[in-house]
Amino acid sequence: MDTLIVRLGVALAIGLLVGLERGWRERDAPDRSRTAGIRTFGIAGLLGGLVAALAEALNAVSVLVAGFLAFAGIFAWYKAREAAHDEDFSVTTVIAGLAVFTLGALCVAGDFRVAAAGGAALVALLASREILHGLLKRLTWIELRSALVLAVMTAIVLPLLPDRAFDPWGGFNPREIWLLTVLMASISFAGYVAARVLGNARGLIVSALAGAVVSSTAVTLSLARTANALGNSLPFAGAASLAAMISILRVCLVVLILAPPVTAFIAIPALAAALTLGICGTIALAIRGRKPESPGAARNPFELVPLLIFALLFAAASTASAALAFQFKEQGLLASSAIAGAFDVDASVLSAIRLAKQSMPIETVGHAVLTALMANAIGRLSLAVFAGPVRFWLPLAGMTLTAAAAGYGAMLLR
Repeated sequence: MDTLIVRLGVALAIGLLVGLERGWRERDAPDRSRTAGIRTFGIAGLLGGLVAALAEALNAVSVLVAGFLAFAGIFAWYKAREAAHDEDFSVTTVIAGLAVFTLGALCVAGDFRVAAAGGAALVALLASREILHGLLKRLTWIELRSALVLAVMTAIVLPLLPDRAFDPWGGFNPREIWLLTVLMASISFAGYVAARVLGNARGLIVSALAGAVVSSTAVTLSLARTANALGNSLPFAGAASLAAMISILRVCLVVLILAPPVTAFIAIPALAAALTLGICGTIALAIRGRKPESPGAARNPFELVPLLIFALLFAAASTASAALAFQFKEQGLLASSAIAGAFDVDASVLSAIRLAKQSMPIETVGHAVLTALMANAIGRLSLAVFAGPVRFWLPLAGMTLTAAAAGYGAMLLR
């Protein structure tokens, strides 16, 4: 009995919460002029729970079905009369009422925690009408197409690819390579949306910091291309420097989790370089002068052709680095770290850490990790030179060299 009371209380709370949101929107309407408010929705949630309890007591699912149909018919009829009077064609309140009844029934007949979570999600969705409608009005065909391409790449293409290596050294895995392509596309799309929603200045920082958690190379490439269309490229170079800082910190965290002994070797030079990049990037953003201009025309943020080219190059580099590590041991590890690190620092670092657990000296693994970081910095800078204007990559080159000098100096003083 106590459990049933608690479940009915949750059902009532869900209805009251939804009714609070619905009633607040119509708070200026005269009394008795609306079909449902806070009391009606509260009763709807409680009614759903009571009908479900009755169905369980009688062991008859038909009672619950009949109760739902009766409630749906009565609620929809009253709402139809209101809509005809107000000339309002929105069906949101009707759907919300049916959802409240269903969630109330779920509280008793199922997991009330799931029902509570569903109620919270329902209220959040109802309350975000203005935000969602505003985003929909600003949504362009370019952005919609990008979202559809991402869905196809993730949900259709990725599961079809084999998840195994096709070479003797384990370097060429089609699913891993395509997953990297999907992640890079997602970063580009996230940065594009952030810039659109938050504005260029804040969007730059958000997309650089968030995107670098996955791939600072993709962030740098995207910033370089965007800088081509703008007159003031210094803030984009600063954002790329911050992305490089996040990349180094992410690598340090991975090493700390997977190979703590290696952390003691790389921590001081890596953190010195990261701190330098952070300071340089912050200064570049602070002295940018006027705000960055917006690009003249919307562009597809996925840039599929460059992404596919990158995936092919990464596949070749991964295969070559795996072969070198297999053939030449320690020297091969450093060479493979340099090759793979230029394209994807995570793959290079994880390969080195795996070898640390196979009796490879800690110092050698540490050098391999630092080599991967340096190679990745060179790779990012090369992409910046290739894809961006001089006014973008020249400041970035200065920041990168300063960070490299700081890291090398810290390693010598260690």
